Amino acid sequence: MKAAVLFEPNSPLQIEEISLRKPEAHEVVLRTAFAGICHTDLHYMEAQTPYPMPVVLGHESSGIVEAVGPEVRYVKPGDHVVTCLSVFCGTCEYCTTGRPALCFNPDVKLPPGASDRLKWDKSGQVHTFMNLSSFAERMLVHENAIVKIRKDMPLDRASLVGCAVMTGYGAVVNTAKIGPGDKVAVIACGGVGMAAVNSARVAGAERIIAIDTVPDKLALAREFGATDVVNPGDGDVVEQVMEMTDGGVDHALDCLGSKGTAEDAFRMLAFDGTATLVGLFRQGETIELTGSDFLRERKIQGSLLGSNRFRVDMPRIIELYMQGRMDLDAFISQKIRLEEINDGFAAMRGGKVLRSLIDFDAAS
Repeated sequence: MKAAVLFEPNSPLQIEEISLRKPEAHEVVLRTAFAGICHTDLHYMEAQTPYPMPVVLGHESSGIVEAVGPEVRYVKPGDHVVTCLSVFCGTCEYCTTGRPALCFNPDVKLPPGASDRLKWDKSGQVHTFMNLSSFAERMLVHENAIVKIRKDMPLDRASLVGCAVMTGYGAVVNTAKIGPGDKVAVIACGGVGMAAVNSARVAGAERIIAIDTVPDKLALAREFGATDVVNPGDGDVVEQVMEMTDGGVDHALDCLGSKGTAEDAFRMLAFDGTATLVGLFRQGETIELTGSDFLRERKIQGSLLGSNRFRVDMPRIIELYMQGRMDLDAFISQKIRLEEINDGFAAMRGGKVLRSLIDFDAAS
């Protein structure tokens, strides 16, 4: 099968012929339908967090079950599924107390370098990324890394739910628990941020302030539900938010993940407000906050993939889409072939797209 392989940091992906081993207990072979190009993949391509190489990246995807290994009971060949990074064991303390996104049982969530699912004839093992590796025509995954979906759900839209939409929706609904009447600021309107804006509207937020440096993204954020927009190029972000809200927001979501944006998220809070850090930080990056600001009962918290319970949350998101209450169509900027993947990353770096989808059924 064809796959896009990263051999060293800051280099183009190369299309290679690789193979899968046979599925073992609780493993499933998927034919990849669509895979989104996500900033998380770029984060690892640029070695902001180390990862063993060569590796097949990709993690936001939809597919169709082709084969199942022994003891698989959840899916059968022909089922349509969405993948998720949050593979869970179902038996640890986090899983049994309703927090499966925090499961790190190495029996199912294999640490980097531990998986032997991919093979490259030229030199042996190719590493699996985040237990998925969806920049390939097929995937071999644990059955607890997928969720079944209704077959009338378009698989291109479904792939978005696997990461960006799940993360933004979950940060709003599960982590921050935003509700009717809340004032919300969303920093960075990429895929995750735009999903957070859309989800805040669905949750009934009264004021939704989208913050980004790209005017086209701010215009699109209004379509997703933003009531106000702020461009850092027009002046201090915190001052702009404080002025338009008369004292700050109830919730600020940092969907970028940097020292500056995290600190701004905290500083723009009203009394008793909560900042939620959603974006992926560079390894070792720190933030600085003033201790006296906490006396105003402001809070700051993290959100791991939207604190998801993905086998519950993803079908709910899909139902919201099918009912016309959640917008997934506008996320898709372009569809490309696997061979065009480097062009897709270039478009993302340039801020030209919201989401590029690799269409594995497109002719080469």
